[in-house]
Amino acid sequence: MEALLILLAADARPQTQGFAGEGFAFSISAVPDLKVLISREQIAERVAQMGEEITRDFSGQSIILLGVLKGAAIFLSDLARHVELDATFDFIGVSSYGKRMSATQVLEGTETSETWDSTGEVRLTKDVEQSLVDRSVVLVEDILDTGLTLNYIQRLLRARKPKDLRIAALLDKPSRRKQPITAHYVGFTIPDEFVVGYGLDYAERYRNLPDVCIFSQ
Repeated sequence: MEALLILLAADARPQTQGFAGEGFAFSISAVPDLKVLISREQIAERVAQMGEEITRDFSGQSIILLGVLKGAAIFLSDLARHVELDATFDFIGVSSYGKRMSATQVLEGTETSETWDSTGEVRLTKDVEQSLVDRSVVLVEDILDTGLTLNYIQRLLRARKPKDLRIAALLDKPSRRKQPITAHYVGFTIPDEFVVGYGLDYAERYRNLPDVCIFSQ
């Protein structure tokens, strides 16, 4: 299967927003087994509110918005535009592994219902690039699920001695919790459904969908 790699330069500007462009249009209805759970309009409204909450809570301070790769990248980008503070970005990458198959196996349809259920083993794949000592840090995550990954990241970051460490999660799925953890800022609480879009993926696909959608495996 051939793959097309598109590099987005800083001065590359799409002709239109969303999924419509010259000679091209995309709709959820074109993708099988997807159902919109949270619309792009709902996301935009709630993300703006979260940005206002962070601005209020850290009034007069500088902060670090620390995104968890790859899923939180889109959320962080939108959230940051509503945070009216002196803010810098950084990113951290982790991998939860266990019963996982390759993307090729998924595309070939040989995956099982257990494919994406992590065993809870977590490893660091990318560390932060700036000191967190005595800094106010907002950890930006796409979804708060089992708590295994975020608890691992929290322990890692607290060892760097930040002045304040808070969590902003776009989605919270409390029914999946294996370890206790709560976020200071939550966009939406959702049922136990597998979701994609707005940064969330299934075998690296569907991250670019503008809505959060239920994916029927």
